[in-house]
Formats: sequence, structure tokens, C-alpha cells
Amino acid sequence: MDKSLEKQLSAWLKKQKKACGFYLNLTVLFGLLTGFSLVAQAYLISTILHGIIILNLPKSQFSYEFLLLLTLIPLRAVLAFARERAGFEAGKRLRQQIRSAVLDKLSQLGPAFIKGKPAGSWASIVLEQVEDLHDFYARYLPQMLLAAFIPLTILVVVFPLNWTAALILLATAPLIPIFMILVGMGAADANRKNFSALAKLSGHFMDRLKGMSTLKLFNRGEAEGRQIESASEEFRLRTMSVLRMAFLSSAVLEFFAAVSIAVLAIYFGFSFLGHLNFGDYGQGFSLFTGMFVLMLAPEFYQPLRDMGTHYHAKAQAVGAAEELTALLEYEIDADSQTELSSSSETKKEINLHAGIEITAHDFTVNSHSGVSLAGPLSFQLDNGKHMAVVGPSGSGKSSLLNGLLGFLPYQGSLKINGVELIEIDMPKWRSHLAWLGQEPLLFHGTVRDNVAMADPQMDDDAVKALLAKAKVLDFVNARSLGLQHPIGEQTSGVSVGQAQRIALARALGQDASLFLLDEPTASLDRHSEQAVLSALREATAQFSCLMVTHRLDQLAQMDSILVLDKGAIVQQGSFEQLKQMPGLFKEMQEDEQSIDLELENRELN
Repeated sequence: MDKSLEKQLSAWLKKQKKACGFYLNLTVLFGLLTGFSLVAQAYLISTILHGIIILNLPKSQFSYEFLLLLTLIPLRAVLAFARERAGFEAGKRLRQQIRSAVLDKLSQLGPAFIKGKPAGSWASIVLEQVEDLHDFYARYLPQMLLAAFIPLTILVVVFPLNWTAALILLATAPLIPIFMILVGMGAADANRKNFSALAKLSGHFMDRLKGMSTLKLFNRGEAEGRQIESASEEFRLRTMSVLRMAFLSSAVLEFFAAVSIAVLAIYFGFSFLGHLNFGDYGQGFSLFTGMFVLMLAPEFYQPLRDMGTHYHAKAQAVGAAEELTALLEYEIDADSQTELSSSSETKKEINLHAGIEITAHDFTVNSHSGVSLAGPLSFQLDNGKHMAVVGPSGSGKSSLLNGLLGFLPYQGSLKINGVELIEIDMPKWRSHLAWLGQEPLLFHGTVRDNVAMADPQMDDDAVKALLAKAKVLDFVNARSLGLQHPIGEQTSGVSVGQAQRIALARALGQDASLFLLDEPTASLDRHSEQAVLSALREATAQFSCLMVTHRLDQLAQMDSILVLDKGAIVQQGSFEQLKQMPGLFKEMQEDEQSIDLELENRELN
């Protein structure tokens, strides 16, 4: 990873620590108290052993020291537990805030932006990568402070007793962070690549899982299985590379800590044998000093070793931060009107209950990066009227709907009942819209749960009335559980046509003034298509409606039709006007008729 980028990501990570609240400082405080208790424990043990072994004092004379020692043992355990709990709470608060920020950003950018990546990639960012920030705040950041304070405290205690031992500790201490950084540099880059591989694998696997039936239909199941196996093997190798780095880091730190402690042990050993006579300030070597310093030596290096052990948490966090910052700092193009998500306090009040009228003038829908997707478009949808939008794939139909929903920025003018869309509170605007897409999305639960989503307090009679309007009540009544008929993940338990009509019943329960329909019959057979269209005509009779469709034979009852091609309106008028007019609409109609005729001939044969 580029050094400047790594510094930026590290700086961003440290800025987020305020989300941890006082728990981060509490973690450090408990760690320091644990360190002080270790010094006190070593002092008490050394005092007792020196008095009993060297001074031949009776054990009863050290009752007070024994009592303090017995008190320190459970105290250390309590402090260690409190430190872990405080660290966990700090990490939890941080994860909650980051995850909330990610979800808010995705909500602000909208479905049009989210569809740019597979669902598995977003799941990786929202779940795994946010989780991988935990140890950085719960363990690594507190350990950085403890790695400075605790060794310094031990040096202050040891220096007055033996300056040589203190110098040995001081000289060998830098070896651990130096080798920790050398090993950690590779670990950070390996983690970043590992996160990228995980996001790709998640997206790849989720897409293939969703399309499993289609893959089997075209006999591609085994081939895709081999690709998933290959991607999984690549991810396994990257994961093992990261683990090797982590284990190598721990082994290196343990080695240098052991060597440093061995040097101290040799120094005191030769000193007790009389071969070395420096470092004791001329006071002579005592068992107390040797025991005290040797017991503190492992604790001197322990914070540094712990920091090395947790250094992979920093590498993980830096790798995760790259994707998170790219999302959280994503800026919508400044030339587009982007006030769609600003505070509702600055928005104008508008009455949408009486009906909705849409007036567009030079309306251009842009991507979040500023690329024009559709427009400039000029049209008007009067209150209570029905408008259809047709055109070949890529002509800008879905972009137009996303612009109307406020999911994409725009330029030009789009007025709702005479008020510019950017001046209307988006949640209020969307609460008056009923949207029905080509892929019905029903949630895990019951039929009643899905239909009454807008109003969970809705009674059963009202739910059945909505199902009747959507012409799916007979199907529900035929089920043994009725309204409690279960619907599984991916709308399992009902057919596509039934799911579309249940989704229509849910839309009807929203008390909407405008229906936005995105090819609602695209994935249906002819029988289900006619049932859904009949239900839509009755349901939207009293409301404004804008429908994107590829079926031109459905448009005779529409008040007006927009024909889009390459993002522009190439034709506009009623069905009768357009079918007599040469142009794209007539060409599309002729193509559709020839396809329908071919299908009928196949059925007859």
C-alpha cells in the first residue's frame, strides 16, 4: 500500500476514536492499574523471599506482605476483566457509529448507487469490514499507551536499584517495536488485498446463488462451481498469507523478549557468583534486587509484545478503512442538484394528499459521479392521468424513475405540484409514492406481514380488501393458513405472479397519490400478466400513474406515452397518435408483433 494512503487511513482511524467515548480512556486506566499491581506483586514476593531465605526471618514477620499479596491476586483478575469489558464497550460503540454512518450513506446514495456492486460486496463492507475495526480500538490503541507507560514505570523503579539492569532493559526494548513494524508493513498490505478478495468472492458467490436455477437451466452449474472453488482457493491462500504474517510477528517478538530476559538473567547470575561487580551503586547484589528485576523483566516486555500481537489489528483496520472511507467520503458531483437529503427544516410544505402533478423542463438525470444518464426531458403528468415510458434497453427509463424517486441527482427543473423536487422533504415525498418493480421483493414472514408493512396495526379485513383489489385473495384463502401463509427468503412459497400481486396489495396499502411502475409484468407469464394488469388498472384508476414497460400492447388505455432513445424523448403522444406516426414507437410495435406471431406459431406447432 502507498505510504501516503496508509498514513491517511491511519489518521482517519484515529479520528473515529471519539465514538468510543470515555471507555477508551477507561481501558487504558485499568491497564495502568494492572501494571502497577504487577510491580507491587513483584516487590512483595521479592521482599518475602529475601527475608526468609537470606535474612532467615520468621514467616510470621511477613503476615502483612502475605495478606497484601493474596489481595493483589484477585484484584489483578478484576482489573483484567474490567479492562476487557471497557475495551469491548469502546469497540462496540465505534462499530455501531461506523455501521450507522455506512447505512446512512447508502440510504443517502440510494438504490441506484447500491446496484453498482453485488449484494455480497455490500454485506462484506457492512459486516466483516466494520467488525474488523473492533480490535484496533478495543486493543491496539489502548495498548499503544500502555506500551509507553508501563515500561517507563518499570524503568523508574529499576534504575535506583541497578543501573546496568535498567540499561539492558532500555537498550533491548526498541528491538521489539522495530521488528514489529518491519513485519507489520507486509501484514497491512496482505490484509488490504485479503479484504479486496473477500469482497469479490462475496459478490461472486451471492450472484451465483441468486441465479442458481438459471445456471442449472443452461447446464452451467458445474462450470460456475469450479469458478467459485477457484475464487475460494485464492481467498484461502491470501488468508493463510495474513496468518503467516501474524504468527511470524508473534514469533519474532517472543524471540527478542526471551533473548533480552536471558541477558538480564546472565548478568545477575555472574553478579551473584562475584564475576561482575558493577551496576549496584556499590551497595552489593541482593536476592531482593535480582528477584525483583527478573520478575519485572517479562512484564517490561509484555506490553511491547502485546502491542506487536495486536499490530495485526491495525493492519486489519487499515485494510478495512480503505473501503469504508471510499464509501463514506464519496462525494456527489457538485454540478448536480444534491440537496435531496438535506434537513427537513429547510423544506417547503406541500399538500400531496389531493393528488400529484409533475412538470419537467430540461430535466436531466445524472449519476452520482456527474455522468448524464437521461435528458434533457420536458413533459407533464397531470393529476389523475396515466403516462407510459417506453424505449429500448439503455434508453434511460429506469434513470428517469430513479430521478423521480430522488435516488439520483438532477439538473434542470422537476416540479411537484408547482414546487421543485429538491425543495420537498424526501421521506414525505416518498410516503406518497407506490412503487412496483419487475422483480417483486417479499420479506421473510407471512402474507399479512408483507401486505401490512406500511401499517402493522392494519386489521385482517383491511388486508383482505387489499388482496382482493390485487386479485390474489382467492389464492390466499385457498391456503390452509390463510393470511398466515409463510413466505420464505427470495419470495419462496409463492410463484412470481402471486408475489407480484402481493407486492401490489402492499403498494395499495400505502395511501399513495402516485404509482411508479417499473416493468411490473416483465417476468410474468401471459396469464399472470393479464391478472396483474387488470389489478393495476382498477387500483390506479383514481390516481396518477407513470409506468415503464416493454409491452406496447398494454398502452391503449394510457393517456400519454413518452418514447425514449439514448436518454432523450424522441416521440410523445397518445397510443393512437404514435401507432400512426413513423418512428421508433412504430418500429418497436412491429418488432413486438412479429415476436408474438412467432411465439404463437411455435405453440401451434
